[in-house]
Amino acid sequence: MSPGFRRAVTGQGAAAAVQLLVTLSFLSSLVKTQVTGVLDDCLCDIDSIDKFNTYKIFPKIKKLQERDYFRYYKVNLKRPCPFWAEDGHCSIKDCHVEPCPESKIPVGIKAGRSNKYSQAANSTKELDDCEQANKLGAINSTLSNESKEAFIDWARYDDSQDHFCELDDERSPAAQYVDLLLNPERYTGYKGSSAWRVWNSIYEENCFKPRSVYRPLNPLAPSRGEDDGESFYTWLEGLCLEKRVFYKLISGLHASINLHLCANYLLEETWGKPSWGPNIKEFRRRFDPVETKGEGPRRLKNLYFLYLIELRALSKVAPYFERSIVDLYTGNVEDDADTKTLLLSIFQDTKSFPMHFDEKSMFAGDKKGAKSLKEEFRLHFKNISRIMDCVGCDKCRLWGKLQTQGLGTALKILFSEKEIQNLPENSPSKGFQLTRQEIVALLNAFGRASYETVFIIYGLEENRLLHSLEGTLLAVIMAAVGRVC
Repeated sequence: MSPGFRRAVTGQGAAAAVQLLVTLSFLSSLVKTQVTGVLDDCLCDIDSIDKFNTYKIFPKIKKLQERDYFRYYKVNLKRPCPFWAEDGHCSIKDCHVEPCPESKIPVGIKAGRSNKYSQAANSTKELDDCEQANKLGAINSTLSNESKEAFIDWARYDDSQDHFCELDDERSPAAQYVDLLLNPERYTGYKGSSAWRVWNSIYEENCFKPRSVYRPLNPLAPSRGEDDGESFYTWLEGLCLEKRVFYKLISGLHASINLHLCANYLLEETWGKPSWGPNIKEFRRRFDPVETKGEGPRRLKNLYFLYLIELRALSKVAPYFERSIVDLYTGNVEDDADTKTLLLSIFQDTKSFPMHFDEKSMFAGDKKGAKSLKEEFRLHFKNISRIMDCVGCDKCRLWGKLQTQGLGTALKILFSEKEIQNLPENSPSKGFQLTRQEIVALLNAFGRASYETVFIIYGLEENRLLHSLEGTLLAVIMAAVGRVC
C-alpha cells in the first residue's frame, strides 16, 4: 500500500479499515483484467489515474473534506418532486438525515453578516444589499468602496446566470445545514419502484438515445433481451462526442453511488443496532462481467471518466481561488488559512496531471449548431438535478443532490474558461462566480470519485491488501494504533 493511502486511512478506526480490506479482497477476482487500458474519448489510461490519485490527490482531498468549510453543506431536502406525485419518503430510520444544530455551525458559515466585504458593506445602510448576496456563501472578501456596487451586481448576475444544476435557495426556511461526516453515504434499504423510477427517468428521458436503440439505457431495467453488454455499447459510436460524454458521466455517477452502497451496506439489524459492511453479492450483481453481460467493467470505466472530468475542472478553476480576495471563511482565521493552503496545494497537483480531458473538443463545430447542442446538454443535466428532489430516501437524496451539483459545477467551470481567465484580482467579477454551495459540492463530489478510484484499483491490483486471515487480524491491530499496512 502506498504511503499516501496509508496516511489517508489513518484514524478512521479498525472497523472501517477491515471493512475496506475485506471488500477489496473480493474485487480482484471479479473484474481484475477488465478495468484497464486507455479510456475512450481521451488519451488517459487507467493506470496513470491510479498512481496520480493514490499518491497525490486522495490523501489531501480526504483531509480537505474534514475541514469545517467543506463538511457543512446546506441543502433543502423538503422540496417537492416536480415531475410526479412522490409516494412518500422512505420509512426506514436509516434513511433519516440529522440536521446540524445551529450551535455547531461555524459563525462565519451560518451568519451572512459575518462576511467582511468592506467597512461600508457592514454598515446598517448596506446590510440589506449584503443579505441579497448571502447566497454567495462564506467567502471573506474585502472590497473597496468603488467595488461595492459591483459586488451587488455580481450577486444579481449570479441569480440569473445559466447553471447546469437547479440550486437550492439557501435562504429558504426549509434549507438546513448537514454535517456530511455524520451522515455518510451508504445503503439504507431504500429500493423498489421509487428508486427505479428515478433512475429510469434519468436514463430514458434525459440521456441522449439514438432512435435505432430500442432496449432501455437504464441498467436496472428488468428486460435486457439477448443483447450482451459489449454490443449494447456499440450504439455510443454513432453518437457525437458531446452525447457520448453525457451518457458516460451519468453512468459514472451511477457507478459511484453504487460502489458506496455496496461497500457500506445495511446487512442486518440486531436488537435495534444496524450492521453495516460490504455486500459482495450486491457488488457482483452490479459490476461482475458475467452477471452484467460485460457491462460492469464499462460502468467502472465510466467512473474513471467522471473522475477525469472533475479533475480537469479543478485544474481550470484554480485561478479563481488563487486570488487574494477569496478566503474560505468560517470565522477561524488560522484554520481558514490552513484550509486555503491545502486547497491550493490540491489545485497545483491537478494542474500537474499530464493527460487531462480536452474540453475544447466539445461544442467545437458550427457555431450555431454547437450553441444549440450546448444548451440542450445543459438543460438535460439541469433536469437531472431536479429529479434528485424525487428521491424518497433523505440520505440518498442528500448525496444525490450533492454529487449531481458537484458534477454540474464542474461542467460550469469547464465551459467558462474565458471568464475565469479574465477574473480581476481584487474585486468580484460579473462573468464567473461560485457560491459556497457549489464549492462544497464540487470538492466533496470529487472526493467521492477519488475514494472510489482507490477502492477499485486496490481491489484489482494483484490482491495486495489482503492475502490471508492473518493479514486481516494484523490490519485490525495496526488500525487500532493509527496505522494500516
